[in-house]
Amino acid sequence: MTGLRTVLAEDGVLLREGLTSVLERFGFDVVAAVGDADALAAAVARLIPALVITDIRMPPGFGDEGLRAAIALRRRHPGLAVVALSQFVQHAYAADLLESGDGRGVGYLLKDRVVDVGDFVRTLHRIVDGGTVVDPEVVRRLLGRRSDPVARLSPREREVLALVAEGHSNAAIARRLFLSEAAVGKHVGNVLVKLDLPPATDGNRRVLAVLTWLRSAAT
Repeated sequence: MTGLRTVLAEDGVLLREGLTSVLERFGFDVVAAVGDADALAAAVARLIPALVITDIRMPPGFGDEGLRAAIALRRRHPGLAVVALSQFVQHAYAADLLESGDGRGVGYLLKDRVVDVGDFVRTLHRIVDGGTVVDPEVVRRLLGRRSDPVARLSPREREVLALVAEGHSNAAIARRLFLSEAAVGKHVGNVLVKLDLPPATDGNRRVLAVLTWLRSAAT
């Protein structure tokens, strides 16, 4: 069985080699492992992967080169799943990345908080399957910022929205918060109404809820 075609972009040689080894051990097909944003764009154009895993800060400027490359790639390849790995919580970066494309198949993870390889691999598969996953620490930092749309939500609704942002289903949220699935569904519905989201499929509205919150938090 052919593994999931993956392009990895990371300027640190040891981390790049280590991630490549881990991914291949879990069945990913790492078709390219590169060290800068230009090489990332060229590899994706040439190899058409299903997944890109990229650092945000890369040469030559060590600013947001990886992020800008990822956003440009998602414009050119709407079905491309992208996972950004960052050393820091950067609000604007999270919002910009998650707004790219249709908000599906994207993740924002913190390197230092990846402590379980199995969980990391499962998260990658969820993102490739169309999920949107934000590291809980990013979620916590963003929820700590005041923003008009989020201010309309109750503490429980914000708690539910945080778990939605982390990519959890209603059933998983219910288990974590010791609520019934119906109660979680009601909270999610209230969030969608309070954020004035347009009618759409439930999955799209959930993504829009997370994006609305991140846009507000980044201002």
